[in-house]
Amino acid sequence: MKSPHIALPLKRFLLIEECLEAWQGLDLYIFRDEEVVFYVGQSQLAFARVWEHLLGGFKGHSITGRFMWVNWPKSMSFTIELLSSQDESFNHLHNDLDAAEQWLIRQYAPCFNVTHNSVATAVPPTYLPPNAKFRRRASLRKLIFEAERVVKAEDNLLW
Repeated sequence: MKSPHIALPLKRFLLIEECLEAWQGLDLYIFRDEEVVFYVGQSQLAFARVWEHLLGGFKGHSITGRFMWVNWPKSMSFTIELLSSQDESFNHLHNDLDAAEQWLIRQYAPCFNVTHNSVATAVPPTYLPPNAKFRRRASLRKLIFEAERVVKAEDNLLW
C-alpha cells in the first residue's frame, strides 16, 4: 500500500498546530537538510514526536531539537519528513516499524543517531553543534511568528 510521504521545511511544519488526519498513520520521521540527515526516529504518531524533539530542544532534552534551535534561522529551511512503516517501500522489511527505522539509519547514517549507526555522519561545519550556545534565546511563540513571516513572504513571491 502506498502511504503518504510528507516532506516540508521546518518553517512550515511549525505552523501546523494539530496533526492532520491523513498524517496519523505516519510512524517514522527524519530531520535533514538537502545534503545530510541529522536524525531518524519512530513513534506511533511521528508528528507529535517531532514536536517533542523541538520543544525538548529548548531545555536540552533533545539533541536534535537543540540542534534545530542553535542553528536558527538557518534551520528554518531544514526538512521534516514523515513516513509510514506500512508503505510499500518497506515491504522488504515486512513493514516492521523497528526494522524500517533501522534500515533508514543504516541508509542515511544520521549525525545524531547512535544506535544502529556504526558510522554517523559528522555535522557539517556550516552548522553549529548542538552543544553551542543559543545565539538568540527567543520563545517558541516568537520563532513561530518569525517562521510565519518568512512563509508569507515566500508565498507572496509565488503570486
